[in-house]
Amino acid sequence: MTPKPAGPPDGGWGWVVAAAAFAVNGLSYGLLRSLGLALPDLAEHFDRNTQDTAWVSALALAVQQAASPVGSALSTRWGARPVVMVGGVLTSLGFVFSAFARSLLHLYLGLGVLAGSGWALVFAPALGTLSRYFSRRRVLAVGLALTGNGASSLLLAPTLQLLLDTYGWRGALLLLSAVTLHLAPCGALLRPLVLPGDPPARPRGPLAAFGLDLFARRAFLVFALGTALVGGGYFVPYVHLAPHALDRGLGGYGAALVVAVAAVGDAGARLVSGWLADQGWVPLSRLLAGFGALTGLGLLAVGLAPLLGSPEGCEGPLLAAAGAYGLSAGSYAPLVFGVLPGLVGLGGVVQATGLVMMLMSLGGLLGPPLSGFLRDKTGDFTASFLTCGSFILSGSFIYLGLPGALPSCPPASLPASQQATSPPPERGELLPTTQVALLSPGGSQSTRDTTC
Repeated sequence: MTPKPAGPPDGGWGWVVAAAAFAVNGLSYGLLRSLGLALPDLAEHFDRNTQDTAWVSALALAVQQAASPVGSALSTRWGARPVVMVGGVLTSLGFVFSAFARSLLHLYLGLGVLAGSGWALVFAPALGTLSRYFSRRRVLAVGLALTGNGASSLLLAPTLQLLLDTYGWRGALLLLSAVTLHLAPCGALLRPLVLPGDPPARPRGPLAAFGLDLFARRAFLVFALGTALVGGGYFVPYVHLAPHALDRGLGGYGAALVVAVAAVGDAGARLVSGWLADQGWVPLSRLLAGFGALTGLGLLAVGLAPLLGSPEGCEGPLLAAAGAYGLSAGSYAPLVFGVLPGLVGLGGVVQATGLVMMLMSLGGLLGPPLSGFLRDKTGDFTASFLTCGSFILSGSFIYLGLPGALPSCPPASLPASQQATSPPPERGELLPTTQVALLSPGGSQSTRDTTC
């Protein structure tokens, strides 16, 4: 029977769901981040330039994110468990197909379309289900799940380089197909959860099924625009951080070390950021804008770091810049999803997660090919990282339009008698609320605070 608790259990089976989401994130974004190590081999085998091979990862990212609302809609209709399990099988088949590719077109179809479609069915339902299991520790749980990205990159980057050296790119892709098949049992762990406030009937019509009506809310619209701009640069290191290190003469294992350093910083920062956000000391929207800006500055540092040292000794600056980028990008990631319940409520969080992925795909489809184009024109990735860092800084500036992002009048504290009846935390501080009731100095009668 489907459990029907009075509210988010804030633990219990939710930690199993967090572990499943951890593995889902690692086998999707973590694998995508490490896949850049195979791009030079693909370019050499098919005799194509950097821009052409970048489309392999770019298409996988774009399809995975653009089709995420489909995964959310199917999850709303059929439940997250079967949708994620089917997505795992599709992803594995995409890698099998790509292992036998005879042209880049086959890789576009295998890794880009087929594997990307599978990834689209796993990430949003898993993360949306996780958000429904937690209330006061939600951002920490999301941050824990998103550390799967960094942990997987830390393990997969050197492992993939070893597989490429030992079995070639075809053998490596075939082995990765077996690894990605583990997404199916992860989906089996996503136990459905019915909460008070859930709609009694499943949404009907495309607008409701895909959550497109959420764009009618001003705060979500501002968030959407900022997220689309951030997506233009956020995923470039997933594709071109390793080739950037290779261009600077670090070698295969040196490039893997750069990716691993970024992954370690990313993973650790996600946990710290999630814990910090759950303390309530700083509004989530302000943290989102701040860490987004730091991520953009981190990308600028990755592009400029090799210029600070000699051509033979740029490994130190590049490692430091990659670590700084990993820390800032990891701090940003859980906030993007942690802020959603405050924007749309728990009832729409699964659909909103899919829409966020779609929005980031708009920039994700542009960023890596643009980065490859600039590299082909300039001879290195410096201009690429500077341009994409500017995209992230622009999106972070847009986030300042979210409620609470800029300092304003301090919120009035509620009396003890009214604190118990305040809105539950899962509704989020960004949802419209009534004016705060304050005790008048002369007695127990309350007056409305209209000064802020």
